[in-house]
Amino acid sequence: MSDSSSLTTPREAPAAVVSVKPVTLPAPGERGEDLQVRVSAPVSGRDLPVIVFSHGFGWSMDGYAPLSDHWAAHGFVVIQPTHLDSRTLSIPAEDPRTPRIWRYRIEDITRVLDRLAVLEASVPGLAGRVDHDRVAVAGHSWGAQTVSTLLGARVLDADGTPGEDMSDTRVKAGVLLALTGLGDDLTPFAAEHFPFMRPSFDTMTTSALIVAGDNDRSRLSTRGPDWFTDPYTHSPAGKSLLTLFGAEHSLGGIPGHQSAETTDESPARVALVQQVTTAFLRSTLLGDDTGWKAAATALEENPEPLGTLRSK
Repeated sequence: MSDSSSLTTPREAPAAVVSVKPVTLPAPGERGEDLQVRVSAPVSGRDLPVIVFSHGFGWSMDGYAPLSDHWAAHGFVVIQPTHLDSRTLSIPAEDPRTPRIWRYRIEDITRVLDRLAVLEASVPGLAGRVDHDRVAVAGHSWGAQTVSTLLGARVLDADGTPGEDMSDTRVKAGVLLALTGLGDDLTPFAAEHFPFMRPSFDTMTTSALIVAGDNDRSRLSTRGPDWFTDPYTHSPAGKSLLTLFGAEHSLGGIPGHQSAETTDESPARVALVQQVTTAFLRSTLLGDDTGWKAAATALEENPEPLGTLRSK
């Protein structure tokens, strides 16, 4: 689908956006760094739903503009925390916090949810315009793993026992971009260094859209690109899967325009991710299925589609 405009309806015309950074949330305790956050929102509109976005390894609140800018321009308040693994913080691998960074990431998202009122007040003119009951989480790669736990995914212990339930009832939907699969297929290096990459999706009951590339080959897994469809295959009903043809881990370039880490650059692919994720979030948070139905129909009827969309 080379023309993504077919998915845009008049009510979704892009709006002007205001963005504020950094907003600092105190993070006392072992984290050792206060949490820096970026907040973006449309300059007009009321009852705005919220998306909390978790970046991939090494990135920060300044990444993923193709998604954050698009979502904000289409009626969402987008909140982007900077996790401890961000290159902007330069925390060395031997830092004593490193083994627990995956937990700090989850706590970062929870801290954002706890302080929504503070973040809302940080943006001029935004106070009183945010709907705190319509909250979604989204993330890419490690960020997707992070937010999946708030949707109900569990991390298995060494003996295969599901770990702590970190789901959050405030979260009504999730967008999981290039989320890694089951831990049974990790390489020896990944199994040794990333023990938290042993998820169970059996209890991931919250509605979610999973986006995977059919050319995404991870050095962390002994399997091929189908590894990234595990979150859809092994989770309960209420999930959708967008599979992008030819896409690698950056899904065409969602971390940023002209990102050096993007090896499959495709503006058309990024546009499809923008439109389908927006349509999904409007459907799940606002009950507006117009864009979602249009997206599904466009993919089905296009003789040369950029991907497939299915739901269960």
